[in-house]
Amino acid sequence: MKSWLPFLLLAHVSQHASGVEVYEGEEFALLPCKVAVNVSSGATAVVWDRDEFKTPTVHMRLQSGDDLNDQNERYKDRTSMRADALQTGELSLTLRNPAVSDSGTYTCTTRKYGQDQSQTAVQLKVKELPPVWPKVLSAVLIILILLIAVVFGVLKYRSYKRKKRGEALQVEMVEATEWEKSILLPFKTTVCLPDDVTVEWKHKDTTIVKCQSSQRQALLQGQGYEHRAEMNEEPLKTGDLSLMLKDLQLSDHGVYICSIYDKSGKILRKKVVTLSVRDRQVEMVEVAEWEKNVKLPFATTADLPEDVTVEWRCSDSKQMMVYMYPSDQNQENHQGQVYKGRTEMNEEPLRAKDLSLTLKDLQLSDRGVYTCTVYNKGGKVLLQKVVSLSVRVSQLQVVVLTEGEESVLLPFKITDDFPEDIEVEWRHQNVKIYVYLSGQNNPPLPDSDYQGRTEMKEEEVKNGDLSLILKQPKLSDCGVYTCTIKDKDGKILRDKIVALGVQGSLKRGGTDLDHIMRHIVSSSPQASSTDNNEDGPAA
Repeated sequence: MKSWLPFLLLAHVSQHASGVEVYEGEEFALLPCKVAVNVSSGATAVVWDRDEFKTPTVHMRLQSGDDLNDQNERYKDRTSMRADALQTGELSLTLRNPAVSDSGTYTCTTRKYGQDQSQTAVQLKVKELPPVWPKVLSAVLIILILLIAVVFGVLKYRSYKRKKRGEALQVEMVEATEWEKSILLPFKTTVCLPDDVTVEWKHKDTTIVKCQSSQRQALLQGQGYEHRAEMNEEPLKTGDLSLMLKDLQLSDHGVYICSIYDKSGKILRKKVVTLSVRDRQVEMVEVAEWEKNVKLPFATTADLPEDVTVEWRCSDSKQMMVYMYPSDQNQENHQGQVYKGRTEMNEEPLRAKDLSLTLKDLQLSDRGVYTCTVYNKGGKVLLQKVVSLSVRVSQLQVVVLTEGEESVLLPFKITDDFPEDIEVEWRHQNVKIYVYLSGQNNPPLPDSDYQGRTEMKEEEVKNGDLSLILKQPKLSDCGVYTCTIKDKDGKILRDKIVALGVQGSLKRGGTDLDHIMRHIVSSSPQASSTDNNEDGPAA
């Protein structure tokens, strides 16, 4: 039996921006992206995407190689990355034969089991080829001067006309942070607009708000903008067509287009606002269940006013209050009952610039996402940080059977008092093979090789024995099995890993049994936690 020390996993999800300019017709454009080796080597995938499209994926690379199944068709056979990208941190993307339509914002994201680790935005601008002038200009110098004079006159005339009708297209960039309460996408005009025009804001081809003849109508498209987007009451009269977007989310980033068009559909004026929403500061902390205390870190370099409030909440508990500073605000109607007497901050956190929270008497139910928010007396958010706490409770046990036996027991016994409405799920190599629901033992699952060969005893389950009986074991059954206990909300209460080896097949291979079993266990990402054989040796 081996005890694994707890470890601290840092996953700073950050976003950096850079710009690349090339001419159309060049052989390729290189979109730069570089991260630390410890970030890339620990990632399971790196994804380049462009959110303006319904199919945003430009290129995806896994540790095993490229995965282009979900690639946008316009980038087919035009993208490539280094073969050792995730090993070296050199995640740059090569885009061949760049065209003007390729201009836009590209995002490079590293992910670990679906969780974003780092993010880099690259603004690509593909320009049309400059005109190729004749090598000999002296012969046409007089003609050129005359042409310049004519062009200058035309440009002056167009400039005059443009001032009268307003510019056809404006572009502006706005940057915000996810936790900000609202952001303004600006659009003001001094041009006199007809009464019968329509103003429309769109994001990713979804209409957010329309207004016509000073009447504003919010269009609810089921895209998360209900009650979050609004304009002034009379935008056409005031000339302020700005859009207020409230309760910002990461999915809000992208290109917003405001169009003004007449009753015939002709566009009179348009503005493009690119919104970049930075992710909040995120850190992941993982500890073992048997640890007494855990620290949720939040160090800052900011000089905060003395009258600020620091608030820790747990989002997995319906935003339950965990702790509030100053501590005299932790009253009955604030702090959650389950956290009373178990939380602590430094005596002078503002002076020490350490807003970390210590959570004492650690429990399995403490796992979840904790958010620390710092706001002033006016309610304005000054700082915010998210800490994801994972409490590992996995047990690891190795079971070996002699080939030819009629059945084998994958053991899992518990002594904890769990709710009655739990779900017990057994998986083999991440494939679901058996499910026990309270009052419904082994509900129907998709046809598999385990149909009719797995069983849990109803009476034994009531006594805390969640062991799985595997009948007629085969050589292909060798591998890693995971049993997970969840509550009615899907929250994991406990889990265990069992590695099954078939002795007969190992003997024929002539390979050391212990070596093979160690390989089986280490090859599973789930089996890298705690080796705690509390159920005793297995046959």
